[in-house]
Parts: sequence; structure tokens; C-alpha cells
Amino acid sequence: MIGPNRVIVRGHGREYYVRAGEGKLSTDLGMIDLAAVAELESGDTILTHLEKPFTVLVPRPTDFFSHGKRTGAPMMPKDIGMVIAYTGMSARDRVLDAGTGSGIATIFFGGVAKSVVTCEAREEFSRIAEGNIRDAGLTNVECRACDVLAVTDGPFDVVHLDMMIEPQHVEHAHGLLRTGGYFATYTPFLEQTFCVMDTARRLFGEECVQTFECMERELTRSARGTRPSTKVSHTGYLTIARKI
Repeated sequence: MIGPNRVIVRGHGREYYVRAGEGKLSTDLGMIDLAAVAELESGDTILTHLEKPFTVLVPRPTDFFSHGKRTGAPMMPKDIGMVIAYTGMSARDRVLDAGTGSGIATIFFGGVAKSVVTCEAREEFSRIAEGNIRDAGLTNVECRACDVLAVTDGPFDVVHLDMMIEPQHVEHAHGLLRTGGYFATYTPFLEQTFCVMDTARRLFGEECVQTFECMERELTRSARGTRPSTKVSHTGYLTIARKI
């Protein structure tokens, strides 16, 4: 049973992000009883009062990327996926995520790792992120309204930074990491990326640091043929370092 939680209601080319439990969802195809939605299972169908069918889904992290309340531009799912893949993040890991923002990356990490501590220096952003994380139903995530430099309760298996980064942040992350653990940063500009690279190479060793440009191109298909989309495919830079 879904209960009084966030759901996605989809059908007829429409998608709604609502909370099940009380009230009505008004659509141009009729009213949906949200109390009845709470009694369903994910994947069930519900009818509007005009007998139009909609599918009810429990949101996945990708849905929170699309519908969660935002305080700025979150990392793209492909970039979050690269962090998870290149750090080998797993169900054994304790993760520190700094620069919570809207909490979207944290929601992805919380679905993979054993536990996540996420810190955001702006208290109002932290409150909004905590709401998104709570809506995701994650009980293994702790939100802290603080600067990452205030975190002292390591060790962590993965430390991820998505924020304005200075050398002391990289140094602090290195000190919080368990031996064998991974440090990851997402940076939008080359100047900040160079700061991360230079500091990380000094601390982790040049052979333990990799930097990638994050790119993605969607295929477009028409009667004329198929080719990569002409949309901008670059998002930022990912630096990965392992503490050995």
C-alpha cells in the first residue's frame, strides 16, 4: 500500500506529482480521489470520476530530479551516475555529500549507499533538500545545515563535493576518507577544476587522480535520418581520486 506519500500519477500524456492520502487531484479528464490512491500499490490504475484511467507510481530518483522542489540547478542524472560508477559506491558505504542543494544527488546516493551524511551551508536550502529527501522515503540520510569543514565524524568511504571548492576543502575531504575510499568533485568551470586537480594530485598522488568532462548527446530520429542532437552536451567536470 502506497500510504500518505508522494506519488506520480500518469496517463493520457499528463504527469502529476502529488501526495496521496487526502483531497482530490483535479485534471481536465476528471477528479482523482487521493485517499483512494493511498490504498493502491505502485503500478495500479485509478479512474477519474469521468472513468479515465491513470497509472499510479511510487517515485524513483529520476522523478525527484524532474519534480522535486529546487533551490538551483541540480547535477544531471548522468553526472550523478558517473560519481556512483567511478567511486564504486555500494551498500557497504558511508558517504559524505557536501553542497546538498536541492538534495537530488543525495537521493540517488541514498538509494545505493548504506548511509549518507549530506551538508549544506545555506540553512534554507538544507530545509528544502530535507523535504525532498523525506518525500523520497529515505531513512538512511542525515541532513546537516553546516559547512563541510565542520564535519569531523569520519571516516567515510566516499566524499563527494558539489560546491565552490578551495584547497582546504580537498584537504579536509582527504582527512575524512578511509584508506581505499574515493573522493569525487563536480565542478562547472575549468579554473575550479584545476584547483581540485592540483590539490588532489598533491594529496592523493598523481596516479590516483582522474578528471573527465561530463558529456551526453541524445539521438534524434526523423524521416530524413538519425543523428546526434545539436543541443549543448557539456555539463561540467568530474574529478575522482582514491586514497591509497
